[in-house]
This record gives sequence, structure tokens and C-alpha cells, in this order.
Amino acid sequence: MMAIRAKTARPVAEVAARPIGERAARLGYRYGLVAVLVAMVAVFALVRPAFGTYANALIVLQSVAIVAVVALGVTVSMATGGFDLSAGANVSFVVMVTALTMVRFNLTGGTAILTGLLAGLLVAGVNVLLTVVCRVPDLVATLGTMFLFQGLALIITSGQSVSAGMTVDGAPAPGRYTADFVWLGSGTIASVPVPVIVMLLLAAAAYVFLNHTRWGRALYAIGGNARAARLAGIRVERYRALAYVISGLCAAVGGILLSARLGRGDVGAGDPYLLQSVAAALIGFAVLGANRPNALGTLIGALFIGIMINGMTMLNAPYYAQTFVQGALLVGSLIVSYTLTPGRRERNTT
Repeated sequence: MMAIRAKTARPVAEVAARPIGERAARLGYRYGLVAVLVAMVAVFALVRPAFGTYANALIVLQSVAIVAVVALGVTVSMATGGFDLSAGANVSFVVMVTALTMVRFNLTGGTAILTGLLAGLLVAGVNVLLTVVCRVPDLVATLGTMFLFQGLALIITSGQSVSAGMTVDGAPAPGRYTADFVWLGSGTIASVPVPVIVMLLLAAAAYVFLNHTRWGRALYAIGGNARAARLAGIRVERYRALAYVISGLCAAVGGILLSARLGRGDVGAGDPYLLQSVAAALIGFAVLGANRPNALGTLIGALFIGIMINGMTMLNAPYYAQTFVQGALLVGSLIVSYTLTPGRRERNTT
């Protein structure tokens, strides 16, 4: 009789405990990253009081503004199930194009902005040609585009940085960075840096686009099941092309802001932004349990990276440890998104 009671009591206990564990897992997945972010801010502010000041908050926001802008474009491409590996090369290409426009050809800042946007569209056009027209897998296609435009940026500048006073054909370059263009990278509006305002505006636009328009819902439908979306009447190729155009334009805006901040065209200036933007977008999967590319999550992911790096800098951590931390954050976000998501592990094992 005791043995029978023990056998029947065990399944009952397991059934009773299972909902509690599932609820805890869901709460942890939904709010865990936000809780870690709040705790991290509290710890850094306690250890280094200067971390919690308004001035440092603006520094953090300005440091992540370009990353967030580029990451928002990557997020849109990921919404369709794609992946834009050319984002960093796009930023570098736009930096060099805008620098050449003003320094080498002595044109205005407005012209530099226009040429920068056109350069971003050129990168997007190549991605669309490869992925939509030629049906090359996204990762392979955008990897090829990345190398293509990295090389093109070196060719058009002969592998040199572009700055005022540089020698061109044995004579000083005729132009320089204009004040209105530089203002985009270092100016303020009501004490808020211009790049931060641009980041917030683009984040709001991306959130509305992805969550409250039929185009955004179509992108998510394609990312969920492209074949089902096509059967439902969605023009998959057009929407995938739209996603890469938006990604290219966001990278172009990031390149323009970076060029304005640097005040020169440095070779490979945009290369670090690929890892950071991808990390921000993937970390965003775990924000509030979204489990999909989303603008709010990407913005919080970029803030997460920026706060971590800023806090490490204030704690005098070695600069070469920052890349490791970014990689660790990326790996952790992948584990959360693809392993610890409630329900996904069961689906993957059945």
C-alpha cells in the first residue's frame, strides 16, 4: 500500500510543480534581460557615481546611436528571415563616399548626404539582385556584398584616409568637411546630441512600421513561412527587396552620422558596426519575450551593449576585453532565444 501511494504521489507532485517551473521560465525569459539591465545600471552607478549622471547618460546614448541605427536596418532584414552581413561594409563605404564628396570634389554637405544615401541604396541594390533576382542564399549573398564594397571603398580612395589638406595629384585637396555636415555628428538640440535624436526617430518609425502597418505584418509573415505567405497572396520578392532597401538606407544614415562625427573618412571605419548591430538585434529577441526581430528589443539591445562597455571603461577594464564581452552577450542571447525559449525546446525535440 505504501509503495502504491509513493508511485501515485510522485506524478501528482511533478504535475503540480511543472506549471510553477514553466511560469518561472516564462517570466525569466520575458523580463530577465530588462532585470539584468536595471541591475547592471544600479551596480555601475553604485561603484562609480559618475556613471549615474545625466551627462554620462547622454554619452552612452551617443555612443550607441549609430549602432542602433544600423541595427534597426538589420532587424528589418531579419524580419523576413534574411540577414544583412553587408551592413558594416555599407557604413564604411558611405563614410568614404561622403568624405570624398566634400574633401576631394569640394561639394556641399547636403550633396554629401545625398551621395551617402545613394551609396547605401547601391549596396542594397546589389543585395536585392543577389538574393531576390538570382536567389542566392542571404548569408552568402550579403557576405559577398560585404567584401565587394569593402574593396570598392579602398579602390576609390587608393587605400588612404580622406581628410582636409590631403594631397591629390600632387596638390592639396580643394575641399573640407562643412560645418552643417559636422553638426550632424557633434551638434545638439536642447542639449541632446543630434545622433541620439535621429536614433529615437528611426526607432519609433521602425516600431510603427513593423508592428502597426500591413507591410510590417507581411514581413513577419514571410519570415515565419515564406511559402505560406506566398500562398496567401503576399508578393514575397517585393517585400524582401523592400527589407534590404530599408537595411541599406539605415546603414547609410549610420555612415553619414559616423562620417560627421569623425570629420574624416577612415578606411574600415564601419567594420566594428557589423558585430555590434547584429548583437543588438539578436539580444532584442529576448526583450519582453518577443522571440522575433523587433525595433524596441533592438534599441534595448544596443543600450545593453553601450551600458556594458561604458561601465567597463569607467572600471578601467582593458579595452581589448570589450570585443570578448560583446561576443559573450551575443552567444548568451542566442542561447536564450533558441534554447531557453518556453515551448521551443519541446518543438525542437519532437
